[in-house]
Amino acid sequence: MNVPSTNYKRILLKLSGEALMGKRDFGIDDAILKMVAKQVKEVTEAGVQVAIVVGGGNIWRGADAAARGMDRATADYAGMLATVINALALHDSLEKQGLVARTQSAIPIQSVAEPYIRLRAIRHLEKGRVVIFAAGTGNPYMTTDTAAALRAIEIKAEVLLMAKNKVDGVYTADPNKDPSAKKFEHLNHREALNMGLHVMDATAFSLCMENNLPIVVFDLHAANSIRRAVARERIGTLVSSGVKG
Repeated sequence: MNVPSTNYKRILLKLSGEALMGKRDFGIDDAILKMVAKQVKEVTEAGVQVAIVVGGGNIWRGADAAARGMDRATADYAGMLATVINALALHDSLEKQGLVARTQSAIPIQSVAEPYIRLRAIRHLEKGRVVIFAAGTGNPYMTTDTAAALRAIEIKAEVLLMAKNKVDGVYTADPNKDPSAKKFEHLNHREALNMGLHVMDATAFSLCMENNLPIVVFDLHAANSIRRAVARERIGTLVSSGVKG
């Protein structure tokens, strides 16, 4: 199938752990995995190369554990293992849709995942395989947002798609707490930084800004959200280096 001219050609999709919970209070909603896998299949069949970074907040949050007294580095390593669980579940769901997937882990866990090797990941993408990056950056004190920004830059993705849990873009305030919050359709990186907007954590955002990587923040649960984001439809909020639209 030919790639429509509007589509991005190579993307990095960041899935938060919370988005994978669906309506559950904990863990993974199989219906959400299936929905994601179906949309990923549609965009890969259109010729788009897809890499995915998964969070682990549906299973474990290192910062919360550290706040309760656990050593922060140890808590963060536990969080990395939570992302591996999510990655394996997503991998299985993708393969049930007939896709070929590879999971690469930033920490050695060779029984279930390849080690992260940048050129190997790019080669998988060029062959039409979906690549899932697990275990964050492999370092404590770094979020999976930072891992998503770093991996997107390393594989030369055209865009970082940030799939959120029931938040459909970037707002002036938390829309779930402040009904007067205003949504932005398009911001440039500098505007978002100067306004102190919480697009992602500061380290991740700085990486995107310094490398001119566009970010699309959207609600994973919106109808056909991944397909629409890949096709550059007006969905969520676009943060880029261009002039505000």
